[in-house]
Amino acid sequence: MWAYDSVFYHIYPLGFCGAPHENDGVTEPRLLKVADWAGHIAKLGADAVYLGPVFESDCHGYDTRDYRKVDCRLGTNEELKTVCAALKGQGIRVILDGVFNHVGRGFWAFRDVQQRKWDSPYKDWFHINFGGNSGYNDGFWYEGWEGHYELVKLNLRNPAVVDYILETVKFWRDEFGIDGLRLDVAYCLEPDFLRRLRSFCDGLGDFFLLGETLHGDYNRWMNDGMLHSVTNYECCKGLYSSLNSMNLFEIVHSLKRQFGPEPWTLYKGRHLLSFCDNHDVTRAATILQNKAHLPLIYALVFSMPGIPCVYYGSEWGAEGDKRGGDWGLRPSFEAPEWNGLTDWISALAKAHRASKALRYGDFRDIVITNKQTLYQREYEGERVIVAINADSAPYTAHFNAGCGRALDLITGQPHDFGGGSRLPPHSAAYWLCER
Repeated sequence: MWAYDSVFYHIYPLGFCGAPHENDGVTEPRLLKVADWAGHIAKLGADAVYLGPVFESDCHGYDTRDYRKVDCRLGTNEELKTVCAALKGQGIRVILDGVFNHVGRGFWAFRDVQQRKWDSPYKDWFHINFGGNSGYNDGFWYEGWEGHYELVKLNLRNPAVVDYILETVKFWRDEFGIDGLRLDVAYCLEPDFLRRLRSFCDGLGDFFLLGETLHGDYNRWMNDGMLHSVTNYECCKGLYSSLNSMNLFEIVHSLKRQFGPEPWTLYKGRHLLSFCDNHDVTRAATILQNKAHLPLIYALVFSMPGIPCVYYGSEWGAEGDKRGGDWGLRPSFEAPEWNGLTDWISALAKAHRASKALRYGDFRDIVITNKQTLYQREYEGERVIVAINADSAPYTAHFNAGCGRALDLITGQPHDFGGGSRLPPHSAAYWLCER
């Protein structure tokens, strides 16, 4: 699967493009801004873009009105074609947000039910009780997503609904040339639906299915008959809290639990999406108490088992606090910025691309203290030792590297293991061991 070799760049288009927060019905070609950033994304080292919701919606994109029409606040279907072509021209694949658990109250089929009630041919597309009423006084009750009644839950056990969704996916593939989907709230989707979707998408070629999951056993959704990958929220929390508490045991424990050598390891050989922030959580530059740890959190993201993903703006240290509301996490920047952190992430992406061990290798911890961790990724005889020093003082690690010399994949500098391996304060290294 192509995604296992990729670095992802995540954009929330409505915020990124500065669209109004409510659908005003005015068509503006704002989405073309994404095409303007294609060169920046490629320079960063990302070769895949995950675009959040782009289709017609009531408000934030996850309340869809029409799956086959680009949101007028972003432009038209032609603008999306242009954007996808511009990204492809830079060697960047594209996946779209598949919001299939629920729709907005403005969704065309739900509006038909509002108007015709029992006589609507779409009444069984939703979970409706005509003996009740809604808070909107629709004259019937319906199930909303997790109590949010502006989000109308679809009936994914209805074959007509599933057929409509699969036809939509094919339309996106044919019309825009997309390479996969990120499935919103995948943890809420019917397993039978996921299996049907996977079977259908397997017929579209090398088509990637990523699911949004939070906690629990990710194997419930990520397996050979369902999704290729899921979001690794367990480690998202561990990444920043282990640095904030100066207790790297936390993140290493999670990585050993997920990918370690023990027989009870949960996800060995799987490729989860690795990230330290996104459109739903406080940005890393805000939540990290020590800004010197910002390069280190990305060194962890790009070296842990999984598919690294960077959220737009975070590559130069943009801030955003979840406590200020979702739109504060989804701003519009006039232009991309480039600084030392961006250079660092670009170097990490290059190292990730150069090393099969970093993309496919197993995980084994070598040294662990509260403030330092060294672990090994190995694949087909290639070994990379990842070293992190979160302390404000230098640290010298003494361990058996199994070789005398190495090359730091981040800096390109040689490294000699003789006499101990010295790490400067707040530093990271990816040592590719000589064979």
